[in-house]
Amino acid sequence: MHEHVARLHRPAPPPMVRGFEQLQRFWEPDTKRWTVKILPGEYYVTRNDEAITTVLGSCVSACIRDPLANVGGMNHFMLPEDNSVREPGKRAPVVLSTRYGSHAMESLINDLLKIGAQRQRLEIKLFGGGRVLSAMTDIGARNIDFVTNYLNLEHLPVDAQDVGGELPRKIVYFPTEGRVRVRKLRPIEQRAISDREKQYMDSLRAKDEGGDIELFT
Repeated sequence: MHEHVARLHRPAPPPMVRGFEQLQRFWEPDTKRWTVKILPGEYYVTRNDEAITTVLGSCVSACIRDPLANVGGMNHFMLPEDNSVREPGKRAPVVLSTRYGSHAMESLINDLLKIGAQRQRLEIKLFGGGRVLSAMTDIGARNIDFVTNYLNLEHLPVDAQDVGGELPRKIVYFPTEGRVRVRKLRPIEQRAISDREKQYMDSLRAKDEGGDIELFT
């Protein structure tokens, strides 16, 4: 009976922007919104009063919206490790790994512009980049440096951020309001997140080594 009443108060899901229909969406009673969950390598944009959620370890998410056009979206990306070995004094080639971050940012921003956003009005918030992977390189710090430098080069200011640290985060973004809920996760939850991100990083490294230029397929 209680579940039946809850369904009666649940509105129909709003239409998704074309191209994002494959993403998981569910009704969240706590926020009273349809919510889209994105995984590493994914992003989502919307014209509606929805929420977007993800869990971040060393990955980074950019939450971007145009408050006047009432559109917004979020991505979730990681740079793979650059394990190439170079001769001393030899100039480093273009690092293929940066294409993943560039693609994640360009795809999100371009899709927002397509549904009515204006570049000069974009409000940008950054999250994630924690040191949660046990590796010689701080992948989280590299992700933060990348996205910060990318936005500087594009002359796009950051309005707020919660990055770094040693704990993973769960974030819930409300694009129509520009509000973000951030919850730091317990160390006991960190292993599963680290394992997932390690698998994702390995898949990115395999793509770079194989010369595969297909991104986020």
